[in-house]
Amino acid sequence: MTQSKSPRLIVVIGPTACGKTAFATRLAAMTDGEILSGDSRQVYRGMDIGTGKDLKDYTVDGRAIPYHLIDIAEPGEKYNVYRYQQDFAAAYADVVGRGKQPILCGGSGLYVEAVIKNYSLLSVPPNETLRTELKNKTIDELAKILSTYQTLHNTTDLDNRRRTIRAIEIADYMKTHNEEAGPTGGIDYTVIGLDIPRELRRERITRRLRARLREGMADEVRGLLDKGVEAEDLIYYGLEYKYVTMYCQGQLTLEDMTAQLEIAIHQFAKRQMTWFRGMERRGIKINWIDASQPMEQVLAQAEQIINQTHQ
Repeated sequence: MTQSKSPRLIVVIGPTACGKTAFATRLAAMTDGEILSGDSRQVYRGMDIGTGKDLKDYTVDGRAIPYHLIDIAEPGEKYNVYRYQQDFAAAYADVVGRGKQPILCGGSGLYVEAVIKNYSLLSVPPNETLRTELKNKTIDELAKILSTYQTLHNTTDLDNRRRTIRAIEIADYMKTHNEEAGPTGGIDYTVIGLDIPRELRRERITRRLRARLREGMADEVRGLLDKGVEAEDLIYYGLEYKYVTMYCQGQLTLEDMTAQLEIAIHQFAKRQMTWFRGMERRGIKINWIDASQPMEQVLAQAEQIINQTHQ
């Protein structure tokens, strides 16, 4: 594959269950690359099955593919996009400094967009007055309030009240301080978007959820609780950790947990695609590839796109 002297960042995005990790690691093997994770929950140690780290995919033909920005925070921490920008910058500089091809892979649209466009973000302090005003509102009421702010914020995983209140808190701070998150000049990049037909995506989500339950996702959550991670903190992370924690606490039966979680993941995938379409409207070119094709064809199409854009 043709390489430029200064490696242009390759970005791999797509909805959950589209096969991003397996594709990105094979692409890394072809390009002498290393993976920079763009996932907002894979940063946490010990949260492996529920976040889909799929670390086995980081070995390709017997070769270990180096990865970064995975397992860098303790469960229970409130890691955020502001910290991610800083951690990404350090990891990116390290990879490029060693002459390796950086490949950013992830489904957290805000995290990906914030680093490739280098958004100017703020470390926003808590607003206890605002939190008091919002504490009795429903998730739907909170979502409606958030929608009134004209600011960039990740809406893909706002499935609990604490996370949505924090989003309003950030948006309100930026409004009252007359500051907005905007691009300040990013890095050269090529975005490859993996997509699969909706029904295939739904089928893969269902199959993967059942596999993760068999692999011990509930035991993983119990282990985190036993280590002192607060149930409220796990629920804050949403999706698998929200519903499995509720199951482990006896708030949901296994059947109800599985059914509700499956619906939530399908909804999450739709919100991811909505975010990616928004990225395109904001001027980010995404080169979409049908990921339901054989891996060899997907890689060949990606190679063609990369060679064209890296000239």
